[in-house]
Amino acid sequence: MKLSVVVPLYNERATLATLLQRVLDIDVGMEREVIVVDDASQDGSWDELQKFRDRVGDPPVRLFRHERNQGKGAAVRTGLSNVQGDIVLVQDADLEYDPREYPRLLAPILEGHADVVYGSRFLGGPHRVLLFWHYLGNRFLTFVCNLLYNVNLTDMETCYKVLRREFADRLHLKCERFGFDPEITAKVCKMRCRLYEVPISYHGRSYEEGKKITWKDGFTVLWALLRFRFTD
Repeated sequence: MKLSVVVPLYNERATLATLLQRVLDIDVGMEREVIVVDDASQDGSWDELQKFRDRVGDPPVRLFRHERNQGKGAAVRTGLSNVQGDIVLVQDADLEYDPREYPRLLAPILEGHADVVYGSRFLGGPHRVLLFWHYLGNRFLTFVCNLLYNVNLTDMETCYKVLRREFADRLHLKCERFGFDPEITAKVCKMRCRLYEVPISYHGRSYEEGKKITWKDGFTVLWALLRFRFTD
């Protein structure tokens, strides 16, 4: 078995080396590769990535770069098109999500129970107390997802989405920006995958610390949920 960790990246120079080292250090009991896609960062992230790869020697880290900024969904799509593993996991380049959760995320798949696993920030794991309106918007969008697709998710917008390779290959993502989370969820639900959630910790950031998603992106998510419910 081999794990492919896809890391979409945009302007995360301050945290990416620490994050990548944590991904390499965690014991998942299988071979792994890390695919980092720099979506045309402007803060020196690409140089930092190359320095990290040189510093740690020759680990299974593969780097890709977009010449122009296309959005997180486009970076994930580039990563997915280059994976070689049996299981695919999406990991943000900041430190909001902790790679030490990997064994918990992988367990339902390795035990034969699940095809797809989401890490939920709302199932009891420790989390930083932050923005109420973001929390409310997240719960509303997850409610709409559940209503449209007849599921009972608690955290549709989570970064941690883990898929068996055969299902990742069938996603054929179209959304380039923050619409990719509902797109993945919509397609997973329509494929009738065995979908599980597990509790995870969450170390959220404020806007001053680099958080990027805004209330405007909520409309993108809502439109994607509706669009993919009624189209292939």
